Amino acid sequence: MDIGGGPKLEGMDNAMVALTAETRSIRLEIAGFQSQISGLDQRVTTVEAQAASWTNRDQELLHLCSRLTDVEDRSRRNNIRLLRIPEGTEGAEIPSYLRDMLPKLTDTTFDPPLEFQRAHRLGPKRQDGKGRPRPIIACMLRHGQARQVLQTARTQGPLWLGTLEIWLSADFSRETVERRRDFLSLRPRLRHLNVKFGLFEPARMWITKNRESRTFYDPEDLRMFLEGLHETSQTMETTAQPSPPPRTHRAKP
Repeated sequence: MDIGGGPKLEGMDNAMVALTAETRSIRLEIAGFQSQISGLDQRVTTVEAQAASWTNRDQELLHLCSRLTDVEDRSRRNNIRLLRIPEGTEGAEIPSYLRDMLPKLTDTTFDPPLEFQRAHRLGPKRQDGKGRPRPIIACMLRHGQARQVLQTARTQGPLWLGTLEIWLSADFSRETVERRRDFLSLRPRLRHLNVKFGLFEPARMWITKNRESRTFYDPEDLRMFLEGLHETSQTMETTAQPSPPPRTHRAKP
């Protein structure tokens, strides 16, 4: 009598050995996966730290760019820009020309007389002499006189040199000019919403609505604010629409 099980027991032993080997292989694979996952976790942590560092650097860069723009605008505070003055009208000495021309252009007597550190045309001279006249940029000796000239020009309205209208403006950095242009592009929407507004130097928009005043330094913030006002006004108009009068039924004769 065979009590050892014979071939059946031997087959079970072989199956157990194979199962043990397969289990060991699976454990090794799991260990490898765990190692890979651990490595991925470390890489993700590193990437997140780098992303946070980049975000901080972006904010620092934006802050530095803002400060640089402010410094550039401050360095131009004594400058005035004149547009549409025909080429060659100024002669050889632009400061002397402006000293005599600006009082006549603005119909104002400046006391003391205007003084300039330097003045010149912007850009290379056109060889053919055609096209728009190059702008003149003039740096005045005193900041107060630069403000006085600009204020006088705004008060006088259109400035005429003979039959030619001359444009006179302050001098700003490119970033500030673009921001002012974005603010001014919102004027139609401001008027449509009955919002009082004003653009102040260098580039900030002041508005008043329902006796509440706010100042915006970013055109995008003002655009989002106006969108909210538009939605609110539409809601109020819809709510305020009168309901149709009830129908009355006439009695039959």
